[in-house]
Amino acid sequence: MIRTRVGYAGGTTGSPTYHNIGDHSEAVQIDFDPSRISYNELLDIFWESHEPTHGSWSRQYRAAVFYHNDEQKRLAKETGASVASATRVNLKTAIEPFSGFTLAEDYHQKHTLRMYPDILEELKALYPDMKGYLSSTAVTRINGYLGGYGTCDAVENEADSLGLSVTAMKKLIDAVCGHRTSLTCPVPK
Repeated sequence: MIRTRVGYAGGTTGSPTYHNIGDHSEAVQIDFDPSRISYNELLDIFWESHEPTHGSWSRQYRAAVFYHNDEQKRLAKETGASVASATRVNLKTAIEPFSGFTLAEDYHQKHTLRMYPDILEELKALYPDMKGYLSSTAVTRINGYLGGYGTCDAVENEADSLGLSVTAMKKLIDAVCGHRTSLTCPVPK
Protein backbone atom coordinates (compact mmCIF):
# COMPACT_ATOMS: atom_id res chain seq x y z
CA MET A 1 0.00 0.00 0.00
CA ILE A 2 1.11 3.50 -0.70
CA ARG A 3 -1.49 5.27 1.44
CA THR A 4 -4.74 4.62 3.27
CA ARG A 5 -7.14 7.10 4.80
CA VAL A 6 -10.51 6.69 6.46
CA GLY A 7 -13.48 8.85 5.72
CA TYR A 8 -16.96 8.95 4.25
CA ALA A 9 -18.22 7.99 0.79
CA GLY A 10 -21.29 6.93 -1.15
CA GLY A 11 -23.69 9.64 -0.13
CA THR A 12 -25.01 13.00 -1.22
CA THR A 13 -25.01 14.90 2.08
CA GLY A 14 -22.53 17.77 2.03
CA SER A 15 -19.58 17.85 4.46
CA PRO A 16 -20.22 14.60 6.34
CA THR A 17 -18.68 14.09 9.79
CA TYR A 18 -18.80 11.19 12.20
CA HIS A 19 -21.62 12.84 14.17
CA ASN A 20 -23.43 14.12 11.06
CA ILE A 21 -22.76 11.44 8.46
CA GLY A 22 -26.01 11.90 6.55
CA ASP A 23 -26.41 9.24 3.86
CA HIS A 24 -22.68 8.41 3.60
CA SER A 25 -20.89 5.24 4.70
CA GLU A 26 -17.65 4.94 6.57
CA ALA A 27 -14.96 4.06 4.03
CA VAL A 28 -11.27 3.43 3.53
CA GLN A 29 -9.56 5.10 0.59
CA ILE A 30 -6.57 3.14 -0.73
CA ASP A 31 -3.74 4.32 -2.97
CA PHE A 32 -1.85 1.32 -4.30
CA ASP A 33 0.91 0.49 -6.75
CA PRO A 34 -0.58 -1.87 -9.39
CA SER A 35 2.91 -3.20 -10.15
CA ARG A 36 3.03 -4.57 -6.57
CA ILE A 37 -0.60 -5.52 -5.92
CA SER A 38 -3.46 -5.70 -8.39
CA TYR A 39 -6.96 -4.37 -8.00
CA ASN A 40 -8.12 -7.99 -8.20
CA GLU A 41 -5.87 -8.90 -5.25
CA LEU A 42 -7.32 -5.98 -3.29
CA LEU A 43 -10.81 -7.25 -4.07
CA ASP A 44 -9.84 -10.72 -2.82
CA ILE A 45 -8.74 -9.16 0.48
CA PHE A 46 -11.94 -7.10 0.61
CA TRP A 47 -14.25 -10.09 0.07
CA GLU A 48 -12.33 -12.15 2.65
CA SER A 49 -12.36 -9.33 5.22
CA HIS A 50 -16.09 -9.07 5.76
CA GLU A 51 -19.24 -11.16 5.66
CA PRO A 52 -20.74 -10.16 2.28
CA THR A 53 -23.94 -12.16 2.78
CA HIS A 54 -25.09 -10.19 5.82
CA GLY A 55 -26.51 -6.71 5.53
CA SER A 56 -25.61 -3.92 7.90
CA TRP A 57 -28.09 -2.49 10.36
CA SER A 58 -27.23 1.00 9.07
CA ARG A 59 -25.97 2.68 5.93
CA GLN A 60 -23.06 4.13 7.94
CA TYR A 61 -21.53 0.67 8.52
CA ARG A 62 -22.47 -1.12 5.32
CA ALA A 63 -19.92 -2.91 3.16
CA ALA A 64 -19.39 -1.37 -0.27
CA VAL A 65 -16.92 -1.17 -3.15
CA PHE A 66 -16.74 2.21 -4.87
CA TYR A 67 -15.26 1.68 -8.32
CA HIS A 68 -13.49 4.41 -10.32
CA ASN A 69 -13.80 3.08 -13.87
CA ASP A 70 -15.43 0.41 -16.03
CA GLU A 71 -12.60 -2.09 -15.46
CA GLN A 72 -12.88 -1.78 -11.69
CA LYS A 73 -16.65 -2.13 -11.97
CA ARG A 74 -16.29 -5.28 -14.07
CA LEU A 75 -13.78 -6.83 -11.67
CA ALA A 76 -15.83 -5.94 -8.58
CA LYS A 77 -18.96 -7.49 -10.10
CA GLU A 78 -17.09 -10.59 -11.31
CA THR A 79 -15.44 -11.24 -7.96
CA GLY A 80 -18.72 -10.54 -6.16
CA ALA A 81 -20.51 -13.01 -8.43
CA SER A 82 -17.85 -15.59 -7.67
CA VAL A 83 -18.35 -15.12 -3.92
CA ALA A 84 -22.14 -15.33 -4.35
CA SER A 85 -21.77 -18.54 -6.35
CA ALA A 86 -19.47 -20.08 -3.75
CA THR A 87 -21.76 -19.16 -0.84
CA ARG A 88 -25.02 -19.72 -2.74
CA VAL A 89 -26.40 -16.63 -1.03
CA ASN A 90 -27.24 -13.20 -2.45
CA LEU A 91 -24.64 -10.68 -1.48
CA LYS A 92 -25.54 -7.62 0.57
CA THR A 93 -22.29 -5.79 -0.27
CA ALA A 94 -22.91 -2.76 -2.49
CA ILE A 95 -20.93 -2.16 -5.69
CA GLU A 96 -21.34 1.49 -6.67
CA PRO A 97 -19.59 4.19 -8.67
CA PHE A 98 -17.19 6.40 -6.74
CA SER A 99 -18.78 9.81 -6.25
CA GLY A 100 -16.34 11.40 -3.83
CA PHE A 101 -14.57 10.93 -0.55
CA THR A 102 -14.49 13.14 2.53
CA LEU A 103 -11.61 12.63 4.93
CA ALA A 104 -12.70 11.64 8.44
CA GLU A 105 -11.67 13.62 11.48
CA ASP A 106 -8.03 13.32 12.56
CA TYR A 107 -8.86 11.20 15.61
CA HIS A 108 -10.24 8.45 13.34
CA GLN A 109 -7.06 8.08 11.28
CA LYS A 110 -4.61 5.17 11.79
CA HIS A 111 -6.68 3.55 14.52
CA THR A 112 -4.37 0.59 15.17
CA LEU A 113 -1.30 2.80 15.39
CA ARG A 114 -3.02 4.78 18.16
CA MET A 115 -2.74 1.68 20.38
CA TYR A 116 1.08 2.05 20.26
CA PRO A 117 1.66 5.54 21.71
CA ASP A 118 5.48 5.41 21.66
CA ILE A 119 5.56 4.61 17.94
CA LEU A 120 2.72 7.05 17.24
CA GLU A 121 4.47 9.94 18.98
CA GLU A 122 7.66 9.30 17.04
CA LEU A 123 5.77 9.30 13.75
CA LYS A 124 3.92 12.48 14.70
CA ALA A 125 7.30 14.12 15.33
CA LEU A 126 8.46 12.99 11.86
CA TYR A 127 5.17 14.13 10.26
CA PRO A 128 3.91 17.03 12.40
CA ASP A 129 1.05 18.04 10.10
CA MET A 130 -1.85 15.71 9.35
CA LYS A 131 -1.45 16.01 5.58
CA GLY A 132 2.13 14.72 5.73
CA TYR A 133 1.18 12.06 8.27
CA LEU A 134 -1.64 10.73 6.07
CA SER A 135 0.47 10.98 2.90
CA SER A 136 3.28 8.93 4.41
CA THR A 137 3.72 5.45 3.01
CA ALA A 138 5.76 4.56 6.11
CA VAL A 139 2.90 5.52 8.45
CA THR A 140 0.46 3.47 6.36
CA ARG A 141 2.77 0.45 6.32
CA ILE A 142 3.47 0.63 10.06
CA ASN A 143 -0.27 0.87 10.80
CA GLY A 144 -0.84 -2.14 8.53
CA TYR A 145 1.87 -4.21 10.18
CA LEU A 146 0.45 -3.41 13.62
CA GLY A 147 -2.99 -4.42 12.33
CA GLY A 148 -1.74 -7.86 11.37
CA TYR A 149 -1.14 -7.26 7.67
CA GLY A 150 2.33 -8.44 6.75
CA THR A 151 4.84 -10.90 8.06
CA CYS A 152 7.65 -10.72 10.55
CA ASP A 153 10.15 -11.21 7.73
CA ALA A 154 8.57 -8.36 5.74
CA VAL A 155 8.76 -5.84 8.59
CA GLU A 156 12.33 -6.88 9.35
CA ASN A 157 13.31 -6.51 5.68
CA GLU A 158 11.68 -3.08 5.53
CA ALA A 159 13.10 -1.81 8.83
CA ASP A 160 15.59 0.64 7.30
CA SER A 161 12.99 2.32 5.11
CA LEU A 162 10.39 3.11 7.78
CA GLY A 163 12.27 5.99 9.41
CA LEU A 164 11.88 4.84 13.01
CA SER A 165 14.51 5.04 15.71
CA VAL A 166 16.12 1.80 16.89
CA THR A 167 13.92 1.85 20.00
CA ALA A 168 10.65 2.35 18.07
CA MET A 169 11.66 -0.18 15.43
CA LYS A 170 12.33 -2.79 18.12
CA LYS A 171 8.85 -2.10 19.54
CA LEU A 172 7.31 -2.49 16.08
CA ILE A 173 9.18 -5.73 15.41
CA ASP A 174 8.22 -7.05 18.83
CA ALA A 175 4.55 -6.20 18.18
CA VAL A 176 4.61 -7.90 14.76
CA CYS A 177 6.94 -10.80 15.53
CA GLY A 178 6.22 -11.45 19.18
CA HIS A 179 9.28 -12.13 21.23
CA ARG A 180 11.32 -13.24 18.23
CA THR A 181 13.22 -9.94 18.39
CA SER A 182 16.91 -10.48 19.11
CA LEU A 183 20.12 -8.53 19.06
CA THR A 184 20.73 -9.80 15.53
CA CYS A 185 17.32 -8.64 14.32
CA PRO A 186 17.83 -5.97 11.65
CA VAL A 187 16.93 -2.54 12.91
CA PRO A 188 17.76 0.86 11.46
CA LYS A 189 21.14 2.30 12.31
